[in-house]
Amino acid sequence: MIQRTHPLVTDRRRLLAGAGALSLASCGRSAPPEVDEAGRVRLRFATDWLAQAEHGGFYQALASGAYERRGLNVQIVQGGPGVNVPQLLASGAVELGMGSNSFIPLNLVNEGAPVKAVAAFFQKDPQVLIAHPDPALESIADLAGRPILLADASVTAFWVWLKAKYRFTDDQVRKYTFNPAPFLADLRAVQQGYLTSEPYTIEKVGGFTPRVFLLADEGYPSYATMVLAPDGFARDNAEALRSFIAASIEGWRDYLNGDASAANALIRRDNPEMTRDVLDQARAKLKSYALVEGGDAALFGLGAMTADRWRDFFEVTSQAGVYPTTLNWRDAFTLDFLPGRG
Repeated sequence: MIQRTHPLVTDRRRLLAGAGALSLASCGRSAPPEVDEAGRVRLRFATDWLAQAEHGGFYQALASGAYERRGLNVQIVQGGPGVNVPQLLASGAVELGMGSNSFIPLNLVNEGAPVKAVAAFFQKDPQVLIAHPDPALESIADLAGRPILLADASVTAFWVWLKAKYRFTDDQVRKYTFNPAPFLADLRAVQQGYLTSEPYTIEKVGGFTPRVFLLADEGYPSYATMVLAPDGFARDNAEALRSFIAASIEGWRDYLNGDASAANALIRRDNPEMTRDVLDQARAKLKSYALVEGGDAALFGLGAMTADRWRDFFEVTSQAGVYPTTLNWRDAFTLDFLPGRG
């Protein structure tokens, strides 16, 4: 059984949602970053969970020297249970942080926090629905009427989109406690999960290959694995921020298409529970589902975002009552630090 990674992925959303007040007090200010003895700018980057293949491009950039070659001394600060990335940004404990999905920057805007997404390295949110093998299930629409195991935080997140798109109803919802046993025991049950995690767990524990529906492939518009930067830091350290994004782009390209062994060694150093098979299957899914290299990245390069995509996400969530329709959704992101900009 996998000891692992994303059993709290939606709880991360809940933890990050309430950090705006603290961020508002601090993130608008900035100071020159520290430099090391070699003159490299020190940057601390907080991830959204324990080290894993889903962070592989950043570890690859660290292992390959891509950050160092651009004058940066980068420290990856591993996330985990109870780690609140916006609070780390607000307190100055880190300069940059990772946002798991598009709700997080919009939540921060809604709280009045001056923090923006500056790059999106997952063009597809890896959120999935998992069902037992059944030839009658051809699309997410076929899950109507079935019990769906969801974490509390998911009910106000991607479930909103599912209800709007497929007319699912709240009486389908069952509480998900991050234990696959209830799903395995009920052949009609559906369970939330993360593409690179829970399906593999179910294969190992249940002894069968589940039916997996990636929400992004059905139109779910959220980005994932975004780089978050406080407005003050971005304003005062634009060159360092652009260098971090450029090196991370190089790292992700190399991690997916080159030799990932050095990055995986660093991942396993930070998170010894990672095993080679878990890392290998996750990396393979990142490639086969084009989580990093598809979508806007196929047109504009890795890390890309577009205003149209952000507008689509805001429209569906605000129309469902998650955000006020008057919210300035454009404050959630900036394209200014991506390659070719500025």
